[in-house]
Amino acid sequence: MTVEEKVAQLESVPPRWMDVEDESEMTAKAQLLDEDGNINEDNARELLSDSIGHLTRMGGGGSLEPETAARVTERVQEIAMEESRFDIAAVPHEECLSGYMGPKGTTYPQGMGIASTWDPELVEGMSTQIREQLRAIGTHHALSPLFDVARDPRWGRVEETFGEDPYLVARMGSAFVDGLQGDDPEEGISATLKHFAGHAISEGGKNRSTVQIGEREFREVHLFPFEAAVKETDADSVMNAYHDVDGVPCTADEWLLTDVLRGEWGFDGNIVSDYFSVRLLKDEHQVAPTYYDAAIQALEAGLDVELPQIKAYQHLPEAVENGDVAEETIDTAVRRVLKQKIEKGLIGDTGVDPDRVEEAFGPEKNRDYARKLARESITLLKNDDELLPLEGEESVAVLGPKADAPSGQLGDYAYAAHYPEAEVNREIVTPLDSLQDRLGADAVEYVEGCTTTGPETDDIESAAAAAEDADVAVAFVGTRSAIALSDDDEGIEQVPDLPTSGEGADVTDLELPGVQQKLVEAVNGTDTPLVVVQVSGKPHSIEWIDQHVPAVLHAWLPGEEGGNGIADVLLGEHNPSGRLPISIPKDVGQLPVYYSRRPNSRNERHVYVDSDPLYSFGHGLSYTDFEYSDVTLESEEIATTGTIEASVTVENAGDVAGHEVVQVYTHQRWPSQARPVQELRAFERVHLEPGESATVNFEISATQLAFHDRDMNLVVEPGEYELRVGASAADIESTADFEIVGEPRELARSARAYFSETEVE
Repeated sequence: MTVEEKVAQLESVPPRWMDVEDESEMTAKAQLLDEDGNINEDNARELLSDSIGHLTRMGGGGSLEPETAARVTERVQEIAMEESRFDIAAVPHEECLSGYMGPKGTTYPQGMGIASTWDPELVEGMSTQIREQLRAIGTHHALSPLFDVARDPRWGRVEETFGEDPYLVARMGSAFVDGLQGDDPEEGISATLKHFAGHAISEGGKNRSTVQIGEREFREVHLFPFEAAVKETDADSVMNAYHDVDGVPCTADEWLLTDVLRGEWGFDGNIVSDYFSVRLLKDEHQVAPTYYDAAIQALEAGLDVELPQIKAYQHLPEAVENGDVAEETIDTAVRRVLKQKIEKGLIGDTGVDPDRVEEAFGPEKNRDYARKLARESITLLKNDDELLPLEGEESVAVLGPKADAPSGQLGDYAYAAHYPEAEVNREIVTPLDSLQDRLGADAVEYVEGCTTTGPETDDIESAAAAAEDADVAVAFVGTRSAIALSDDDEGIEQVPDLPTSGEGADVTDLELPGVQQKLVEAVNGTDTPLVVVQVSGKPHSIEWIDQHVPAVLHAWLPGEEGGNGIADVLLGEHNPSGRLPISIPKDVGQLPVYYSRRPNSRNERHVYVDSDPLYSFGHGLSYTDFEYSDVTLESEEIATTGTIEASVTVENAGDVAGHEVVQVYTHQRWPSQARPVQELRAFERVHLEPGESATVNFEISATQLAFHDRDMNLVVEPGEYELRVGASAADIESTADFEIVGEPRELARSARAYFSETEVE
């Protein structure tokens, strides 16, 4: 291959050019598709003259119906092979954080909602369905899932994550990868682990901002989920993060992308850039004076493919000619891209089978599963006097801005939320839709009351009046999720539906936005019992609501079947089983409140507020009661090479069937350095009928308790430990002491266990 042909394998083209600085640049010649979705064949042949590495979001970015997406992708692939001397097709990629982000793709709950199920099998089932839809349109690579560990809920992208705990993130994310990739590389979708790494802990909770962190915490918290996924799932791809860590942009960090990821962990897949991140080495980080220099920095660090379009890597042939980049460096990256294409069957084949489309898509396709995920993600935070489930109420006042907002049920990377101007082509069931359908339109009075943001209070009085006349009131409140990357607009405080969650929608407080708190207070001031349902991708500081409102749920962003899932829980057709994947603070000034802080952070307090969260990690109530036996250990003493074998029996002591999530934590007494007060080591979701009991057995390797010593060696430290079993990090039901004996054991990476084994009897 010529240098130009090689570099083409490291580039990508979208259906229409994105974010062009100069409108005269890449306008007429750059468009693969016209506005009607037709292929510009002359443009395509010019852009694909040496073939290309990736095709950027042909279906989703092109807003193409699935049948059209498959047909167009097939033809573009034919052109790429016709133009290439080596008959090489491209790797088409798409976004699929909460389902295929394109027309007619099923939309499931957002990441934080999925994490609330604490059920890896459910996640794998979801991403298996996503795989079927992606393959049907000719896609072979997915830019999902997230492995960011979210501990600052001001950050808008918290909703996309699997929460605050590295073990939970690793388990749920790895299940997502397993479903996408499947067992057969040619039939699977290459999953992308992102954002590598530490993206969720930027300064001020601001998207893409600097991260300041020590190497020990970086490795043990923020790198751990990526390492586990690389080792346990053989993930095909990794995406760099936008930010810098202690001044070094991840895009150009050779230690991170090459020494750790490839050298220490043995990753042999592709590293793809987050969109425009190579360009941002010049435009944002200002560490490269030109795109020529930015391309050299990224490639030398180990970044293989520049996404989403040709911008910086196009200068690499010149860099080789000038002697600024060795051709061998380009060869190494190209081999990785070609290896993926060989595995996906993209040499001499388009990789598209349009006959799959009809089976994979349809208005009812996967809806039952989306509903199952929605209802199992909903978390009951409070239920005084057993107000829920609603039974026998003759009239219900449905209130609030999230009650009848279709796109308001979706996360930022769902098609309808990501492209609000696009026509919604999947039915999105709102809570109002479902409650009216179940109870009858005459039994439900709906008043919006206020908008999600903005200062208008004129409709709050009407909402309170509707509550006065009802047997029960249900207020649906929360944030609007979307991509919000534009500059602040003048008069932004007046915007009635401003995104305050999602990428780029970072906030300085965690209150309910706008005047929604006033709405809740006005309705609560009536004599009518009130239920507050938060439909929101982030935790909110709702201490007043917790103190005054009898029943509170968090529904996160539950997807296209969210309304039915919420109604299933409200009306008792499903016993709520969600558990918090992130701690909820009383006030933004408390942050951080994640459960696994070190003792001096966990125990110190502010003047007016203690250190306890309002609701702890793992918290979630049920319509039944569960009782735990004492936890028993097979042995109270194990070697540094040993395994902790424990069991606990859980009984459903109530009269309603339900799920309990049994959580296992460890605490180390008198460690050689300050360690987290406790850490999640295992969990198991168990379904029990009334009066039924089950014994849950856990096997936890001593290597899971390893940490980095003062010399940054990964060691298992002998000493005294406590095993804690409970319903949340703050609700420990039983404990048992054990001791690790012997000399400190330094671990090779190959000797490390990442996940516990569990069994239910």
